Amino acid sequence: MRFHIHTLGCKINQYESQAIRECWEARGWGEADGAGQADVVLVHTCAVTSGAVADSRRAVSRLVRAAPGARVLVTGCASQVESGAFAAMPGVEAVVPQSVKPFLGGWSPGCVLPDVADADASRRGSWPDFSISRFRRARPILKVQDGCSHCCTYCIVPRARGPARSRPFAAILAEARLLLHSGHRELILSGINLGQYEFDGGGDFWTLLARLEADLSPQWAGAARLRLSSLDPGMLGAPALAVLAESSMTCPHLHLSMQSGDPGVLAAMGRAHYQPRAVLDFLDEVRAFWPHAAVGADILTGFPGESEAAFQATRDFCRSARLGYAHVFAFSRRPGTLAAKVAGQLGKDEKKRRAAILRGDVERLERVYLEEIARLPQLVMAVEGEQVLNGSSEYYVECRLERPSPVAWGELLPVRPLGVRDGALLVEPA
Repeated sequence: MRFHIHTLGCKINQYESQAIRECWEARGWGEADGAGQADVVLVHTCAVTSGAVADSRRAVSRLVRAAPGARVLVTGCASQVESGAFAAMPGVEAVVPQSVKPFLGGWSPGCVLPDVADADASRRGSWPDFSISRFRRARPILKVQDGCSHCCTYCIVPRARGPARSRPFAAILAEARLLLHSGHRELILSGINLGQYEFDGGGDFWTLLARLEADLSPQWAGAARLRLSSLDPGMLGAPALAVLAESSMTCPHLHLSMQSGDPGVLAAMGRAHYQPRAVLDFLDEVRAFWPHAAVGADILTGFPGESEAAFQATRDFCRSARLGYAHVFAFSRRPGTLAAKVAGQLGKDEKKRRAAILRGDVERLERVYLEEIARLPQLVMAVEGEQVLNGSSEYYVECRLERPSPVAWGELLPVRPLGVRDGALLVEPA
């Protein structure tokens, strides 16, 4: 059997695709160079925005055309929330719900996957049966959490992913060690909502990070590092400061699911559990021990009822937070969410205008931050390939070697910044 996996969307989709890939390879299946050479095609869809759903539908149509003789399976968030639409697409053999997805590793043509009721009954409340031993990129994703129980008014993710579940610590530690021994030197701790991680027997995500470092650092401190993926700003407080200040392995990089810098808009979003001023105060304290910390954010503008003053508050927050980058989205009405039905919807052109202004603000902040990092005497780059010309620094800044260097894939390479070129740092081995 030959297979092809096409993955859209987030880090968690990428992780789960790798888990399925490893299961199929362990059964003797081979990965095809493209869909046209495959017997089985798996499309892993995304629903984070309406545009992502449209991209997922286009990908399915394109891959069906490219592989007319293949069995095409569709899974992921978009197919979860619009299962009927994807099932009706010509050439799609099956739409695989999220709760059934872990069974794909044991699937073969002709086999019948369990229905949702049976899958839910067998795994209710348990961690999805996914794990990996390697990754296709130098910096692998380590999935520690799934689902979300918060239900922000604009968000489809709880419908697409289900309630929050936390991975047992023993499984996280075992996979971290396996990935490090496989040659990876930077692990990205990822989840759908890390703020809802519950440590075995009590504790939260910061308990997990402290315990993981305690077990890994005797062997790996200075030789490997951990990076945190998106953080709910409600996670940021004294426990976070205590763990980060003592960390010997965590990259000085925080990516915040901020969404808005206005308290009123945050309340309308269902995100009143944090306040912009408290986030800024936290960042000031972080920079006391990480003076050049990379800070990124997700920003959603054009939310219903967002006034010009509220929009300006978000612009002010981005500047005060000294963002090094941001992902800016314009609000889109998602059927099935509360925000789609409320009054005060902004026009499409106005939402686009605000998103463009914010992106311009962020571009200027990015340039300032790049120049700041370029003045540092040394960085450590995670190498992305053999004879590679690029990689990522601890500050989440792209680095490009001035000339090819014989370094190993995945290695943490000390480098000296030489300057900024085309939105990245030009560096040389230190």
